Amino acid sequence: MSLSDIPIHALKEEMLTLLGEMAVHTDEPENPGVTRPLYGVSWLSAQAALAARMEEAGLSVRYDNVGNLYGRLAGERDSEAAVLTGSHVDSVRHGGRFDGTYGIAAGIAALGYLRRTHGKPLRPLEVVSFCEEEGSRFPIAYWGSGNATGIYDWRQAGSYKDEDGVSLEEAMQASGFGRADGPDCRLAPLAGFVELHIEQGLVLEHRNRRIGIVESIVGQRRYALSIEGAANHAGTTPMTLRQDALAGAAEIALKLESLASSWGEPLVATVGKIEARPNTPNVIPGYVEMTLDIRHSDEWSLSAFSDLVLSEIQRITDRRRLRLAVTPWLATKPVPMNERLTARVEAACAGLSLSYQRMVSGAGHDAQLMAPLCPTTMIFVPSRAGISHSPDEYTSPEQLAEGAAVLVSVLYDLAYKE
Repeated sequence: MSLSDIPIHALKEEMLTLLGEMAVHTDEPENPGVTRPLYGVSWLSAQAALAARMEEAGLSVRYDNVGNLYGRLAGERDSEAAVLTGSHVDSVRHGGRFDGTYGIAAGIAALGYLRRTHGKPLRPLEVVSFCEEEGSRFPIAYWGSGNATGIYDWRQAGSYKDEDGVSLEEAMQASGFGRADGPDCRLAPLAGFVELHIEQGLVLEHRNRRIGIVESIVGQRRYALSIEGAANHAGTTPMTLRQDALAGAAEIALKLESLASSWGEPLVATVGKIEARPNTPNVIPGYVEMTLDIRHSDEWSLSAFSDLVLSEIQRITDRRRLRLAVTPWLATKPVPMNERLTARVEAACAGLSLSYQRMVSGAGHDAQLMAPLCPTTMIFVPSRAGISHSPDEYTSPEQLAEGAAVLVSVLYDLAYKE
């Protein structure tokens, strides 16, 4: 299949229209960007809008019991394992309009085009809008693909709470999901999963490549730290007698940066969130909550660095006479993509005359949970200046359309050919 075989302008217009429609589904319309947390008002309306678009594309629509949304194009041999594409519908707070949503919009456009142009495939095709991936509302990520692959059990949702004290179970049931008699979340065997996504990094733009072909996804460790000292008067407490939780947190953040820099690429480590209490100008902070995010493409290195960091944190808090509690809340291993499918993406890029780069994904994706279940591959398109999780996130319409053309080519290869 060549680029001239695919009506790339039509794909571009359909995706841009859908992406524009989806951008208005945000919990904070007065603020820039998209804020679409799991089971929020905008999340519900976004999934409903996507379901309507799937039906317009000629797909049969269903939800599972956690709110994952599927659109299916039946095959001639409909009992065979389906080929699945898609991504996640949720967003971080004040995020961009492309992260996750692009893969869903492109999947709907691709299946609609294939149905209109080539009719019924040999084996079924499906597009999924996973309910959650980001972990931005509850202290758990990949809730959608995690339930679909059996890593999570929706019945255990009550133990997770958001910042307002609402449990995941309560939010899920308020949205109409998590019912005792609800439809099963576990996916049937699949012939393959193809996730199209913006890169969220600088590699493709820096190297002037049109398409990224992901060979592996980094592993991640995320921790929540609680540091307790003693809140006291800022003017009357001598420096030598303080138990300043925020000063301890600051030392931890700098130590993490120093260790990660000395460890070298591709390891990265981040303190992304710090909250101090009582957060008053003339009071020594007595309590801090903070997060750690550590990533590496090698499992041994990821584990060794994480262990080193935790031991250093314990040493810092002991020296400062602070009480420490560490809660691990995400641990994913580095995941290689399927080489056979990766080669198919490479062949599609060559057939479409699009330059490409094989690469490692430094961000986590639903594909890493799908990979143990079925052959899985990922396709990236460039992100301007590498910006993502921001209202400034941008990929040009032409680049979005080129990614969709690669997706069409790969899905045709997988579902329409023997």
